[in-house]
Amino acid sequence: MDALTTSNILILSGLALGLVMGATARAARFCTFGAIEDFVLVGKTLRIKSWALAIAVAMISVQLLHQFGLARIDEVFYLGPRFGIAGAIAGGLLFGLGMSMVGTCGYGVLVRMAGGDLKAFFSFLILGLSGYMTARGITSLVRIYTVDALAIDLSAWGGQGIPHLIARLTYLPVENLWLPVGILVAGSILFYCFKDKDFRNSRRDIIAGILIGLSVAAAFFVTGTVGADPFDPVRVQSLTYVLPLGDTIMWLATFSGASITFSISVVLGTLAGAAIVAVIRRECKWEGFDDMREMRRQMLGSVAMGAGGITALGCTVGQGISGISTLSMSPPIALASIFLGASFGLRYLLTGSLGEAWHMLLSPREH
Repeated sequence: MDALTTSNILILSGLALGLVMGATARAARFCTFGAIEDFVLVGKTLRIKSWALAIAVAMISVQLLHQFGLARIDEVFYLGPRFGIAGAIAGGLLFGLGMSMVGTCGYGVLVRMAGGDLKAFFSFLILGLSGYMTARGITSLVRIYTVDALAIDLSAWGGQGIPHLIARLTYLPVENLWLPVGILVAGSILFYCFKDKDFRNSRRDIIAGILIGLSVAAAFFVTGTVGADPFDPVRVQSLTYVLPLGDTIMWLATFSGASITFSISVVLGTLAGAAIVAVIRRECKWEGFDDMREMRRQMLGSVAMGAGGITALGCTVGQGISGISTLSMSPPIALASIFLGASFGLRYLLTGSLGEAWHMLLSPREH
């Protein structure tokens, strides 16, 4: 028991949550880009609604944890006073465009890589390094002196949460607004999901959404409670798949001089969970690039995802589920931008024409 330090508990928790995330994605085909692709190209909404269910479950769970003082979400960067609307828009568009070129997000890259997809391994390396450089390397200077410089200071509001905005407008105590707002927003999302008979009958998509949402909330709980150790404090965080990929690469490269963190253990657990399901289902097979053109597209898309994900402060999971569950104002903006960027990218890949892709984006019903 002496070995169960705060760090070790967080590492084991990250591995466990990663296992759930990886296994769920592989078994239930839970893919945020796949959800966008289904909706944009063929009008199917089952995977979009599974994603939405994950958001609703995470939101209700996180707000309940916050109500009972078990998540400390008031300390997360999503709710900080610097409202990076420019970064959310620019980074989201870039991430979405890159996602369409790669064919999945950072989360999906790990899930595919676990089954033997060498294209995904290639994307993992480039996405991870691109994200790391944009966060802490030479390309971070571009981000710092452009979109970061345009961030709006909301210190007078107390933060950038939707309850902060409502409190500012109504003069109601902000501490009384978190759970009611969370229930109202999540309830609306649940109504959207379950009014669809096909979704109600899709047990796989329902279970996937619930498991993903609970995993996000559990990450906030673990880092918010175990991580509150006064002698070994850890930043409150949840699940995201951009910078942790770069951190994992750095940890693997500098193993003797680096320590494994919660986010790195989530990445390793996600790989392991997806690999277990792939082995059980006999889905493991080596896959490579068809030609140089595909390799170039994957490379450019991975760079865009890494840079865009850091600029937007998260990906389809980091902003699209974890961030939204905190009731921050920037994640919905980032998520809408990701959706728009991915939608444009998909149409460009279909037509090969920027003009035609733009026309299709503006007039989807004509196509």
